[in-house]
Amino acid sequence: MSAPKPRILALDLGKKRIGLALSDPLGITAQGLPNLERTRKRDDLAALARLTEEQEVGLILVGNPVNMGGGEGRQSAWVREFAEELKKRTGLAICFWDERLTTVAANRVLQESGISGRKRAAAVDRLSAVILLQSYLDSL
Repeated sequence: MSAPKPRILALDLGKKRIGLALSDPLGITAQGLPNLERTRKRDDLAALARLTEEQEVGLILVGNPVNMGGGEGRQSAWVREFAEELKKRTGLAICFWDERLTTVAANRVLQESGISGRKRAAAVDRLSAVILLQSYLDSL
């Protein structure tokens, strides 16, 4: 049996919520965590820093919202700025991962499962983070 690895925390950053997913101790699968409802940036960073300590996170994976052509826009710059502040706060490495189709995939899965629109809105951020992290883990 393999020794546990430092866990990876994936973030799907939104203006209202941050979708969260965490790798299992062996670094094979992604599990969704409850969304972090956004308040103030300082409080959001503190909550994420606590989570990284509690879960023994070694890497933070951040969804990079590049446009369909692969370029970075205003949203991507906002995400990079937030991630840089999180890096300063936690001292952990940050890895950016292309999230172009994660929200689309998450919406499709939830729609096919019959979840109502209101519940789907809350679930899509978490599922997007899971899809993001799982695609990263599968690439390793």
